[in-house]
Amino acid sequence: MLVVTLTLLTGVLPAQGRWAAVADSSPFRPLALPAPTTARLATGEPGAGYWQQRVDYRIRATLDPVSHEVRGTETIHYSNNSPDELSVLWLHVEQNICEPGSLTDRLNQPPLVFLGSAFDFSCQGFRGGGTMESLTIGGVSPTKTRFGTTLRVDLPEPLAAGAAVDLEIAWRFVVPPSGAARMGRDGDLHEVAQWYPRVAVYDDVRGWNHEPYIGAGEFYLEYGRFDVELTVPASWIVAATGTLQNPAEVLTAEQRRRLVRALDSEEPVAIITKEEAAVADRHRPRTDGTMTWRFVADSVRDFAFAAGPGLRWDASGYDGILIESLYRPAATKWEEANRMSRASIKHFSEKWYRYPYAHATTVEGPVEGMEYPMLTFVPDSPTREDMHWVLHHEFGHQWFPMVVGSNERLYPWMDEGFNTFIDLEGVAEYFAGTAYGDTITVHPLRLYPDHALPGSEQPMINRPVEVRDLFWGAYQKPALMLSLLRDEVMGRERFEDAFTAYIEAWAFRHPTPTDFFRVMASRSGMDLDWFWRAWVMTTSRLDQAVTGIAQADNISVVTLESRGTMVMPVTLAIRYADGDVVQVRLPVEMWNLGDTFLWRSEAGRRVVAVTIDPDHRLPDIDRTNNRWPR
Repeated sequence: MLVVTLTLLTGVLPAQGRWAAVADSSPFRPLALPAPTTARLATGEPGAGYWQQRVDYRIRATLDPVSHEVRGTETIHYSNNSPDELSVLWLHVEQNICEPGSLTDRLNQPPLVFLGSAFDFSCQGFRGGGTMESLTIGGVSPTKTRFGTTLRVDLPEPLAAGAAVDLEIAWRFVVPPSGAARMGRDGDLHEVAQWYPRVAVYDDVRGWNHEPYIGAGEFYLEYGRFDVELTVPASWIVAATGTLQNPAEVLTAEQRRRLVRALDSEEPVAIITKEEAAVADRHRPRTDGTMTWRFVADSVRDFAFAAGPGLRWDASGYDGILIESLYRPAATKWEEANRMSRASIKHFSEKWYRYPYAHATTVEGPVEGMEYPMLTFVPDSPTREDMHWVLHHEFGHQWFPMVVGSNERLYPWMDEGFNTFIDLEGVAEYFAGTAYGDTITVHPLRLYPDHALPGSEQPMINRPVEVRDLFWGAYQKPALMLSLLRDEVMGRERFEDAFTAYIEAWAFRHPTPTDFFRVMASRSGMDLDWFWRAWVMTTSRLDQAVTGIAQADNISVVTLESRGTMVMPVTLAIRYADGDVVQVRLPVEMWNLGDTFLWRSEAGRRVVAVTIDPDHRLPDIDRTNNRWPR
């Protein structure tokens, strides 16, 4: 009898709908994030169980100025700090992006247009790859299998947790005129990057991170020490990641004196003047044969260099850091580049985190704009403002991702976007008092209507190789997101405290989006899942509306609605019958109980007009409903 009764009840109740399940559609529902671990805490910080692999490189390479071939040998010392036994190592061999039949070669991707600049991630017709002449471990050639720009090395013996292994590699490749917008050459000037076999990241989140290099996605690398010798023609100058170890061999006595003076100078000092650059005999210890430049860098994730003849060289100092600019004499606007560079390093250091390396160097050349530890490649831009933006942006990358080592190949918004955000105030500071400087911080908001298009905009969480509008999704939208988080949600002091805590917690480590979300929440004491869902995980849109003013019991009741798929705090401009106008700010929690909110005035004050977001600070998609009366 009991069984029959229960059966009848279960048949009746669903039909009545009394116990039907209701999906959680609240915008404030928790994000589905990975569970915290001892490595990555619920606070978003690395915990006692956090580990990270270390990779040290010793490289000896020669650049042939006639064939443009770089030929080198390297020793990779790989330390397995993970708790896992590793049977294979994965290497990036990104020189092969230009080889016939590569993914990039077969896909023939169109250039990505960033306002006035086009980034061509192809090799522009150049067809050549790297040649690995040998790879040995303890004198034994292991089995290795290449898949385009990645290489799997089957270790002769599994690498135990806490153990290390050395790989000996010999290789060569030809520097392309344009290498997927990341490197290249123009005449004798060579800007060389992605030029040596390097080990992929093995981490606690995804294991091996061996996504192929196609062009749009940049890099994710382990930190370590580099000891690099570069042999080039004696008449050439070399700029590189790392500290020069043999200045007495490759620089004149006068150049060394000028560098010492520059380190204590706020104004640029000419290390090689325009007149000296025109004649190699006037600025080189000798011009016959070759010279070898040796650089050493620690706690860096990559190494790049530029080499060529006839370069001007300016330098200045900031807080013990040498600021260097090298450029061809025809690039006359670059006479200001060193002042711009020094201002950038000073701004980022004092605002967020002190620059941790001995020098910050930029080289003018054919690469549209690219960053490496201590070294950036920047073109000779058509205007002073363009030149400053690229210089400033590429130096901003010293913080994201050179110090805070996020995975650029998966999450470009965490390096390009965070960098664009911190760039905006630096540009405004340098150009303060000009129309450009005084409006640059609202630039991302102005771009919103042209890029946040329903049906074509993609979530920021998408991989860069899948994003059609990378300029928006990786650069400008995340900059807008962080600006609004600071100014409209958290407040400047609370935001900057949390954002700085994130940088300090993950300096020289590998954060994920989850870690960032958790640090910002934990440090600020604010639940921000609703914000990340709207801005990062989806393409939600904001539509705030005022739909009426009613008078009741000697007060005015204003009806507000959230009509879009995104919630944000509300700012109201209230006009009273006596002509008084005041602004009222309502926190985002106003939407806790649904998409309608009633705001009540003080007793005895009659509201006659209301405007939502009167200063147009939010990306509201329909401003026709932002006023009442209409």
